[in-house]
Order: sequence, then C-alpha cells, then structure tokens
Amino acid sequence: MTTTHYDTLESRHSDQREVGLMAALPGLVANAQKNSLAFAAILAGVDAGAITSRTALAQLPVTRKHELLERQQAVRQAGGDPFGGYSALSYGAHMPHVFASPGTIYEPEGTRKDYWRMARAIYAAGFRPGQLIHNSFSYHFVPAGSMMETGAHALGCTVFPGGTGQTEQQVQAMAELRPAGYIGTPSFLKLIVEKAIEMKVALPTLTRALVSGEAFPPSLCDWLGKHGIAGYQCYATADLGLIAYETQAREGLVLDEGVIVEIVRPGTGDPVAEGEVGELVVTTLNPDYPLIRFGTGDLSAVLPGACPTGRTNTRIKGWMGRADQTVKIRGMFVHPGQVATIARRFPEVLKARLVVSGEMASDSMTLRVEASQPPAGLEQRIGEAIRDITKLRGTVELLAPGGLPNDGKVIEDARSYK
Repeated sequence: MTTTHYDTLESRHSDQREVGLMAALPGLVANAQKNSLAFAAILAGVDAGAITSRTALAQLPVTRKHELLERQQAVRQAGGDPFGGYSALSYGAHMPHVFASPGTIYEPEGTRKDYWRMARAIYAAGFRPGQLIHNSFSYHFVPAGSMMETGAHALGCTVFPGGTGQTEQQVQAMAELRPAGYIGTPSFLKLIVEKAIEMKVALPTLTRALVSGEAFPPSLCDWLGKHGIAGYQCYATADLGLIAYETQAREGLVLDEGVIVEIVRPGTGDPVAEGEVGELVVTTLNPDYPLIRFGTGDLSAVLPGACPTGRTNTRIKGWMGRADQTVKIRGMFVHPGQVATIARRFPEVLKARLVVSGEMASDSMTLRVEASQPPAGLEQRIGEAIRDITKLRGTVELLAPGGLPNDGKVIEDARSYK
C-alpha cells in the first residue's frame, strides 16, 4: 500500500526518530523543572542532563490524572495558580483559551501553530489543504472543537464549527456548504446520516471522517462505509493532544511524532515487554504544558511491525480498557500498586493478578502469580505479604510463566452483583 505523508518525520528511519526523541529529553525535563512549579517539585533533585534514554526516563515518577486533579484543586483552594503549577504559560496573549475537563481539570491552550498536533491525524484521514471540514466536536468548555479546528487550519482547511446537537441544521449546512468530510464523534455522525436519510437530503460530498471521543467499533465503521463515508479514528486527550492516529492500512494506531510513549504495568511506572498490555504513559514535547510521564489511565499494547503505509513510528492496538482497577474488598480499597508491591518482594514472581470472587460482603481474593522455579514455601510467604500490604487475607495460586492472560488486568473483579 502506498500513500503520501503529512511530512517527512513520518517516514524517517525508526533509529533516527529514537535518537531525536532521546536528544530532546534533557531539554524537556529542564524546561519542566524551570517553568512548571509542579514539575519543579515532582522532579526535584533530578539531573536533567542525565535523562538521555528510555531507561533513565523510566526512573522518573509517573504523574497520573487524579494526581494532577488533586494538585490543581489544592492550589486553587489556596488561591494559587488554577493550573496547579503544571502550565508554563500564564493568562494573556500567549494563552488565548482555557478549557475544562470533568473533575474539574483546567487545560491551557497556547498560540503555537497546531498546538494540539491534530493536523497529522486529519491528513491521515484523507483531508487535504483547500477543503472545508464540518467540525461537530464541542466548542463549549472542553477543548475538542478547538483541537480539531487548529489542526485543520494548520493543514490549510476551512472549518464550519457545527458543534453538537441540532441535527436538522447540521444536515442543511452539509447539503449547502458541501464539506469534504466530518470531524466529531462517530455516534453523532451516524445520527446526522440517519437524519439526512429521513429528510431525503443527499450529502454527496460527505466521503470521509475523522472520529474520536468514544469507541469506533468495526460494525459502525462498516455502516458508515455502506453510506459512502470512510471513517478513521484518532486517540487524543485534553491534557496531551494527539497521541496516535489510524491510517488507511487500518492496522492499529500510529504514534504521533510529538510524544514519547511508554506502556507500563498498571499501578507502577515499570515498562512492560513489547506486546504486553499495560497503561499508556506519555511524555509530551509541548513546552507550554510540559507533562513528563503522564499516566493516561488507558490500556493498550504495542503492535509489532511497521505500518503498511510507510509510516515508521510505533503502532499501538488502540484503547483496550482502563488501567485504574481499584476495588473495595471487605471495606478495604485494594489498588494495582499494592499488587505490584507484593510482586516486587519476590524475585521469582514474573507477573501477578489479583482475582476477587464470591459475592459482595462475602468475597474472597486469590493472587495468581506466574513464577519461575518457585522455591518451597513461596505460597505461604506471598500470602503473608498480601496480608501485610492489603490488611486482608488472600490465597495464592502459582502458575507457570505465561499462565496469565495478556489483557493488562492486575485486579480482576469476578464477583457476583446479584
């Protein structure tokens, strides 16, 4: 399969990309320490000049979304920076917009061209300079509408800011303005197409779409295809901007050129082996909002091999669930980090998974562990560690290496909720 790319970064040799990303790390860390009060504290004592490899990066702490929220709330309540010290920007000409995500988490938008780096995904979905794009992401509170609009403008496209709702008016605008395609959630595009059919209004120019913000199952992709629309998805967050995007190959999502992505074992900052499911942790090259090792809370895995379109960056399998698997057992919260702490106490343990079974208020937990050449008494010692760390009793089941599913689950809640 052949295709043109948004720029030459997409097709550079993977070694060249890795050298460039690692060369950028010391500057990223130094900028965060200097211009972000939050990261000045998080990375206190870190020698920025020594962070020149993925191994060194993996030694830095992971900042997870709930920690960012908690810090923002605490600093705001004390009358300080509404961004909790994470932003390197302040109000004024260099910050044209502030957006809000549920929590509430506030995100700054800077003035750099294609601030959220969405143009690459828009191009991969088939849009080209000089076209009109119908943008049905929200422009209210959340950054989604602006993320896509700034990317479209960077690509050289005109944007109709359709926003959400008012499906009849959306259909009318599409029929009269004749956009090259749609950007928004896949479910809302389906509603628009259904409304157009109901109104007996043809939308002949609506042939492509970039969708995000919710699941895009193959069944819906096929449904759109039957109505003449080639839909592609991208993975982005309000904190980080674009992380990965789909190509015409439809084989996973290709990582954006402006991020460094690690996949770690949930509840830890420890990178997993390639192909193993874990939590996506992202370091962004954005100096205005310099998030270093930001835990997305989303599960994914690296897809081996290169994209058939000639893009050489790493591919991931897409969204595979949530990494935050905290459960409440007999009145006590147990979280993935505790499971990881237990596993680290025993060199023989390769991987661990806590299975909670039974019924609520009458539940039990079993720690299933992959162990290489387990010595006598290992089960008892692990059982003691379970009680020490979780304050709960649990049984231990030893498995051979490879005995646990590769699905990213560290805690499996198999209880009956009848």
